[in-house]
Amino acid sequence: MRHRLPPLNSLRLFEASARLLSFKNAAEELLLTPSAVSHGIQSLEDWLGTPLFLRTTRGIVLSEAGNAYIPVVRQALELLANGSASIANKQGLGQLAISMAPTFAAKWLLPRLHRFRERHPDIRIVIDTSHERSELSDVGVDLAIRMGRGNWHGFIADKLLNEAMVPVCAPAILERVRELKDIEQSPLIHVTTVSEDWAAWALGCGRSAPDLAKGLQFDTIQMAFEAASQGLGVAIGRKPLVNSELEAGSLVEVWETVNSNTSYWLIGAESRADDPRIIAFRAWILDEVKVDLT
Repeated sequence: MRHRLPPLNSLRLFEASARLLSFKNAAEELLLTPSAVSHGIQSLEDWLGTPLFLRTTRGIVLSEAGNAYIPVVRQALELLANGSASIANKQGLGQLAISMAPTFAAKWLLPRLHRFRERHPDIRIVIDTSHERSELSDVGVDLAIRMGRGNWHGFIADKLLNEAMVPVCAPAILERVRELKDIEQSPLIHVTTVSEDWAAWALGCGRSAPDLAKGLQFDTIQMAFEAASQGLGVAIGRKPLVNSELEAGSLVEVWETVNSNTSYWLIGAESRADDPRIIAFRAWILDEVKVDLT
């Protein structure tokens, strides 16, 4: 028998919005935009032919239909989650998809990942480093490693590593940039996809920001490191990501180090905190961080 089903992804949006009585807070919990949540709810309401929420000047409240529908949706989602977990447990823990920036994946995670595989051979890790911000939603991303300041409302969040910024360059051009005043004349390398770069470093040094229109621009930190190591200019090195280049001598520090206002965080949806795959990965990565800090 063929069942006529509503758009399934919208059911999760409805459950979160009904529980939090806020499209904005539901979006933060699911790592979506409020617009995406609102459109998903509208799609479900259109399918049902009735409003599930009443929009008021103070926010949203469940309509009569919404109050009747929410226990059905919660029961259905719980049944689906439990059934899926049961199947996954019989086949091993299964797959864990983690979204993060490509340089963090290459420089910090990958050299350590073999230890996770040794500890949990039944969990298959999938790393997503796409530039488009992957969401912690039904598309298949379970955890994310993000830069932030700790305001992760609606998520489980583990602080991993602090970031320190220091200008770096190839040894061959070090003599040309010995003095801090040389920054205005130096060819600077910029990363366009980060929130803190040369302007944040200059502010930490008590100097005015350099002209961001000059110099080379790249969309990944790794490309900026590569360009700097080839003598094309000076880049912001980000410890611990730049540590391997500093240890190998392909890059050297220039001027002073400034502590960033942001750190690397492991985040996940609170509703998934008891997932055994997530518990295993959180425990492992925090152990790795402790080793780094000792």
